[in-house]
Amino acid sequence: MKFIANLSRVLVGVLFIISGFIKANDPLGFSYKLDEYFVVFNMPWLSFASLFLAVVICAFEIGLGVAMLIGAKMVHTVWSSLIMIVFFTFLTFYSWKFDVVKDCGCFGDALHLTPFQSFMKDVILLVLILFIFLKRHQIKPLFGHRSSTFVAYGGFLASVIFSMYCIRHLPIIDFRPYAIGKNISEGMKLPPGALSDSVVMVFTYEKDGKQIELDMEGIKSVDETYKFIDRKDKVIREGDKPPIHDFSITAVDGTDLTSDVLNQNEVFLLVAYDINKSNKEVQSKVNDFVALCQKSGIEFIGLTASVPGEVDVFRHEHNSTFDYYSCDATTLKTMVRSNPGLMLLKKGTVVAMWHQNDFPTFDEVKSHYLSDKK
Repeated sequence: MKFIANLSRVLVGVLFIISGFIKANDPLGFSYKLDEYFVVFNMPWLSFASLFLAVVICAFEIGLGVAMLIGAKMVHTVWSSLIMIVFFTFLTFYSWKFDVVKDCGCFGDALHLTPFQSFMKDVILLVLILFIFLKRHQIKPLFGHRSSTFVAYGGFLASVIFSMYCIRHLPIIDFRPYAIGKNISEGMKLPPGALSDSVVMVFTYEKDGKQIELDMEGIKSVDETYKFIDRKDKVIREGDKPPIHDFSITAVDGTDLTSDVLNQNEVFLLVAYDINKSNKEVQSKVNDFVALCQKSGIEFIGLTASVPGEVDVFRHEHNSTFDYYSCDATTLKTMVRSNPGLMLLKKGTVVAMWHQNDFPTFDEVKSHYLSDKK
């Protein structure tokens, strides 16, 4: 029993550290996932604290993982782990049962789990933690009580520092489909042999004042006492989706510019999912950069999900001389974890990207990335 408890302790500790590190590497992405849960549970007002909570949860998870591995303060560690896993087991069960959040975000963009897989993962963790709980008083700290406690707190603090660095810059390890070196056009394609959605036709009829849904077999019994209401396609099994399935660039008049942008030899994209939340202090650097791009004949465009009226006001306020085009907000948040963020594409391949805090000069970019150095 003690051997099982110690094995469980190592497995849980390692999994907590890996899961926490992946999310701490991309705290903004994790905060977007928390926002989804806030909407599901009718608590959108909590979104103001989503980034803070993302950092704290990651640090808490890593701190507990380190404490588990070295046996630090096992009574407190196991109780905290048990409470946390019960809470997350409930969340993943709710997501699976009611099909509300498609991906729990447990491993960020590194590994996507279905709601059922997420729930089963938490059930297994719960069982392992229960084994540890039963033997919590027999587990001794690896480095002594005092030293082991300091090491566990050190893991917590290191996670906070690491998360803050990734917020102020960009994820150290990029698991997103828009990572440097990825081709967006290729990411929009399904691999050979991919499964498509399984769809059935569902007919809605009214009988005796009640609406009922019937499939193709069911409508064979329909007679004049039934009143037809509607017909729709119902997805009974979702098929595979390409890594990038919502990338689209449109002009104000509705013209689709996606192919044009992805076929450009070189094009800079200034990504600002919400123009009103875009960092204003960096706009002068953007204007200087754009002026030199235009002088060198290199395309520079902005992408935003904001409405045209807001964009026009923003452009006038900051004397922007480049055009903004429309793109989905979730897509833009995924592309660059910065508002604004800068991305360089060559024939649809992501060559480089920069956080607003690391906005480059044109000379820096020209010497490292541009083929046409006029």
